[in-house]
Amino acid sequence: MTVLMRARDGWTQPLAVAEWTAAATPVERTLLASLRGPVLDLGCGPGRLVVALAERGVPALGVDASGQAVDQARARGATALRHSVFDPLPGEGRWRSVLLLDGNVGIGGAPVQLLRRVARLLSGDGRAVVETAPPGAGSWAGEARLERDGEVSGWFPWARLAADDLARVAAAAGLRPSGWHVAAGRWFVRLGRVSA
Repeated sequence: MTVLMRARDGWTQPLAVAEWTAAATPVERTLLASLRGPVLDLGCGPGRLVVALAERGVPALGVDASGQAVDQARARGATALRHSVFDPLPGEGRWRSVLLLDGNVGIGGAPVQLLRRVARLLSGDGRAVVETAPPGAGSWAGEARLERDGEVSGWFPWARLAADDLARVAAAAGLRPSGWHVAAGRWFVRLGRVSA
């Protein structure tokens, strides 16, 4: 089953749906092992990262706007809420780690606004872990839709943030990079509050 994300301007990207519904990868498990709990996974999908954290004894909560995704996460044993990341969430200002992996920095189509939201969720010494597109991939914001075997979703706001644009976007959100981790072609950055 191939799922394609298509932007209004014609840009397309195949989505790794099979990977998102599988268990956490070794790269992800290494990354998760470095996190301090409690952890908030924004755009948790079917909950694979929340489950992997729970297996390590780290308290974690997944949040996703999709009822189907949250149902799948809960069926796996993950603690998950169906909620917009922009609405009030439990533990605001007390999360020691917030995750935006698998392109979820694109949620809402405005990475600066999303990262400002993340800054409000973090504890004073908390860190966000954000996955970006590789350097040179180009950043983009607009409307996109999902296409699968003749089915088409409605248009929704989305963005892609490239690694070489991260510092500027993070600064505008009141966050600063504190380190990169690159593995298996994936780019992850840790962000902390500027005032922390």
